[in-house]
Amino acid sequence: MESSIDIGWWQLTAFMSVLLIPLAINLKLQLKLGREISIAVIRMTVQLILVGLYLEFLFSLNSLFINSLWLSIMVLIGASAIITGAKLPKRALYLPVLTGLVIGVAPLMLILLLLLLKPQPLYSAQYLIPLAGMLLGNCLSGNIVALQRLFNALDEKKMEYEGILALGGTPYQGAFPFLQSALSQSLAPILASMTSMGLVTLPGMMTGQILGGSDPMLAVKYQLIILVAIFVTLTVSVTISLTLSIKRSITDTGLIKIKQLRLSHQRDKQI
Repeated sequence: MESSIDIGWWQLTAFMSVLLIPLAINLKLQLKLGREISIAVIRMTVQLILVGLYLEFLFSLNSLFINSLWLSIMVLIGASAIITGAKLPKRALYLPVLTGLVIGVAPLMLILLLLLLKPQPLYSAQYLIPLAGMLLGNCLSGNIVALQRLFNALDEKKMEYEGILALGGTPYQGAFPFLQSALSQSLAPILASMTSMGLVTLPGMMTGQILGGSDPMLAVKYQLIILVAIFVTLTVSVTISLTLSIKRSITDTGLIKIKQLRLSHQRDKQI
C-alpha cells in the first residue's frame, strides 16, 4: 500500500476556490446566504487549523491529566450544545443530558481502550480524543432530535397525555408513548445509514484510512467497531437523557413544567 499523499498549503488554498460555485448560486438565486457561507467557511478553517495544532501538541505531550481534562471539556460542551440545539432550558435539563452522555460514552470507551485496541499507554491521546470525539459528535444530533420531538409532543398532544392520567396512569406512563416515538425518530438516520453502508456510501473514517495508506480490510474492521460503538452510545445516551428529562420536567401529580421552564429560559436570555 502507498503511504498517504501530502497536500501542500497552496494546493489546499487553490482547491478552496471551488467555494465560488455555491457563492455564485447564492447570488444568482438571491438566497442571501453569502454572509453565512463566508462565516461558516472561515470559522471551519480557523477552528480546524487550531485544533490540528493543538492535537499535535496534545499527542506529543500525552499527559493523563491533560487528556482527561480535554475529554471532560468535550463532554461538558457537548451537553450544553445539545440543550442549546434543542432550544430547551439548560438549568433544568443539563444534568439529565450530561448524565446520558457520560453513561453512554464511558463504558464504550473503556471497552475500546481496555479490551479491544489496547494502546500504550491506555490514555494515549491519539486514540482517546478522536474516539471520544466521534462518539460524542454522533450523540449530539440524535439527542437534539429526541428532546425536540419529546417536548413538542408533550405540548401538541397534551390531551392524549392527560387522557392516560385520567385512566389512572402515572406521569411516566403518560409520557412513555412520546418517549418511544422520540427515541425511534432519533435512531432512524443512523439505522438508515448502517443499512446502506458499503453499497451507497463509504464512511468518512474508512475512506480517510484508505487514503492514508491503510489496508482496506483493516479500515473496514475499524469502521465496523466505530459504527457499532456509535450506535450503542447513541441509543444509551438518548434513552437516559429522555428518561431523566421526563422525570425532571414532570411533577409527581403529572404537571408538565417544561412550559414554565421555557418561559424562565426566555426571561434569562432577555436579561
